[in-house]
Amino acid sequence: MELKGKKINFLGDSITEGHGTSDFGTKPYHQLLKKNCDLAEARNYGVGGTKIARLPVVTDHPFDQDFNLRAPMMDKDADAVVVFGGTNDFGHGTIPLGVMSDRDVHTFYGGLHTLCKYLIENYTDKPIIFMTPLHRLNEELDHKNRIEAGNTIASPLIEFVKAIREVCEFYSIPVLDLYKESGMYARLWCWCEKYMPDGLHPSDAGHEIIAHKLQKFLENL
Repeated sequence: MELKGKKINFLGDSITEGHGTSDFGTKPYHQLLKKNCDLAEARNYGVGGTKIARLPVVTDHPFDQDFNLRAPMMDKDADAVVVFGGTNDFGHGTIPLGVMSDRDVHTFYGGLHTLCKYLIENYTDKPIIFMTPLHRLNEELDHKNRIEAGNTIASPLIEFVKAIREVCEFYSIPVLDLYKESGMYARLWCWCEKYMPDGLHPSDAGHEIIAHKLQKFLENL
């Protein structure tokens, strides 16, 4: 895919919004991509705290506006769409993973199916890309604590990653697997300190890595 002059929509959560960077306007991965590849537009549709699946009760608060509610608000003239989410579906411990056959937006699998179908129908013949969540500092401990506290819907982060891989494969949507190959492993302090100091949100250096990997991925489409 030739990137110069293209308009790309970026649908995501706090990482896409820019949390963890020194400047929301210039340092997130999509703005680095815009600068490096001379994009016409890199549209930031990231909202902190949001999920792909839907909460049982939805309010007007931005945190409650899941990806499926916000996708129709994106500009339709994009040349490509990049979706980067799932870490909050795991992180908040309130979203059931579900199963592959789900089409109910209140499970993660169902939310993924609904989102993929919407994007395919509204950006026909345009590249649609998903990126998996990154590793988190306490992902195993968080899951263990939820289980011990009696949380019956809790699933490990890797299961949310696998769901993205599986659903995207079903629709033949390319996946940039950052969980597998970002090079940022939060549970090793030497990497965490440099690339995601809070254990979740990439720093400026972390966003540079994402931008580089995403550029190569898009160019190879």
